[in-house]
Amino acid sequence: MRRLGAVLTRALLGEMGFIFRQVLVTRPRRCDTMWMYISISPGKADRMSRMAAKDRREELISAAFRVMVRDGVVKATTRAIVNEAKMPLGVFHYCFSSREELLQEVLTRFTERSAEASREALHEGGDLSARIAKSLAAFWEGVELSPGQHQVSYELTHYALRQAGFEELARRQYQSYLEVHKALLTEAASSEGIRWTAPVPVLARYLNAVLDGLTLCWLVDRNSEDSREVLRLTGEHLLSFAAEKE
Repeated sequence: MRRLGAVLTRALLGEMGFIFRQVLVTRPRRCDTMWMYISISPGKADRMSRMAAKDRREELISAAFRVMVRDGVVKATTRAIVNEAKMPLGVFHYCFSSREELLQEVLTRFTERSAEASREALHEGGDLSARIAKSLAAFWEGVELSPGQHQVSYELTHYALRQAGFEELARRQYQSYLEVHKALLTEAASSEGIRWTAPVPVLARYLNAVLDGLTLCWLVDRNSEDSREVLRLTGEHLLSFAAEKE
């Protein structure tokens, strides 16, 4: 009787699981507010059932990055991304409202990582000249360690500008870059007790133009020696806009 009861229980749960999966497919909800229990195979079912919504979202972002670095932005389709993450296609639509939303999250993660390294270096100590040099060096180390990710950032820009309806993605991308530069310049001035003789938004755009162009040039020719010299000159030039507060 016990064995018969166990068989009936498994059969019932299996049927309920099928019904639940059908409900998930036909009545989608955002994945950041719920857990999902979708089974593909026994091993994958265990992993999916234990993975929180936030973790699934992060895994899809990481998978998108891997696909784009390896195959390019154009080939980073929704199906390619979920295959890379080893998740069913339905999970994507619970976690993201669109492919554009996912691409925006990829850019956000990319910008945050680059900014964090530069910010930490800026606060390491020393005079303003040394701190600017360390901050620029930290940014550049990230470029040389992860060239594929930086190449993806350029691909995303051109892709967004070419695709109707994606233009806002490119605008937000560069706006976030400028905001990072403005924040770093403001932090540096505040901690050193100086002021910038040029408007901070202008200096931020200047820094972004130099670093953006320098990174793209390096991705083409990989001339690290000359690139680091450009960074040194950029730091010196930036210092010329620093003055004591009146």
